[in-house]
Amino acid sequence: MASLRDIKSRITSTKKTKQITKAMEMVSAAKLNRAQSKSTSFLPYTEKIREVVSSIASGNEEEKGISHPMLEAREEVKKTAYIVITSDRGLCGAYNSSLLRNTLRILNERHASPEEYGLIVVGRVGRDFFKKRGLPIYQEIVGLQDQPEYQEIKNIASTTVQMFTDGIFDEIYIHYNHFVSVISQKVTESKLLPLNEFGGDADGEEVTEDSSSTNLEYIYEPNPEIILEQLLPHYAESLIYGALLDAKASEFGARMTAMQSATNNATDRIDELTLVYNRARQAAITQEINEIVGGASALD
Repeated sequence: MASLRDIKSRITSTKKTKQITKAMEMVSAAKLNRAQSKSTSFLPYTEKIREVVSSIASGNEEEKGISHPMLEAREEVKKTAYIVITSDRGLCGAYNSSLLRNTLRILNERHASPEEYGLIVVGRVGRDFFKKRGLPIYQEIVGLQDQPEYQEIKNIASTTVQMFTDGIFDEIYIHYNHFVSVISQKVTESKLLPLNEFGGDADGEEVTEDSSSTNLEYIYEPNPEIILEQLLPHYAESLIYGALLDAKASEFGARMTAMQSATNNATDRIDELTLVYNRARQAAITQEINEIVGGASALD
């Protein structure tokens, strides 16, 4: 049985751990609020680009829609790219493990060998995970800020889009955790390229849009073809950045929940150890009293 000093030392160390997890919980809550705000404010920008691109791609009743290689599915998909967004650090529950497990399952189901796909990894946890398994990593980026700026990922985003344009990859998917709520993150796969969702979704169903946007007519200068050529890569890059902002909000939500759980567990552990300490102390006092009484009886 542990001594009173050992039990008291464990209580003290658990209290210190609780202080740390509580502080981390509060920090994550503050970062979550900023990440949510940034992700939400970026959505209108992406939607407006999508609206313009969709207008050019679909055309109108008098004009035929304009085509572009980034909008067309290729007849044969030889190689697929997966952008996987993880965190740089742990202590965020199942945030990374559930995403990486799902990505690994998809890779094994869809592809016969690593030669059929390539990975673009954001985050140290994902980078180390795939490197350990010897999977093909084409690009990686680690050490992003908690509130990343577009310039931080512009190079990797533009390079990834260029690899599709150059024919290195025939499809590109994004894997990340979509923010649902503070206690819920959804592992999500989103098809980035080709951008063939305009006018319908992946299942061929019609995509309904707000009537105010469908009736808008744009005047393009110098011409729609050049505008589309410039906008499509930027739109694809903005989708990557938007997914990163969403993933960051999910990360802080997961970390806040994990630290809250750790704080509650520390509280329960302190209560248990305090009860054990009090019982051991009471037993020690009782033993001392018995020894005193026994000694007094022996003198009589």
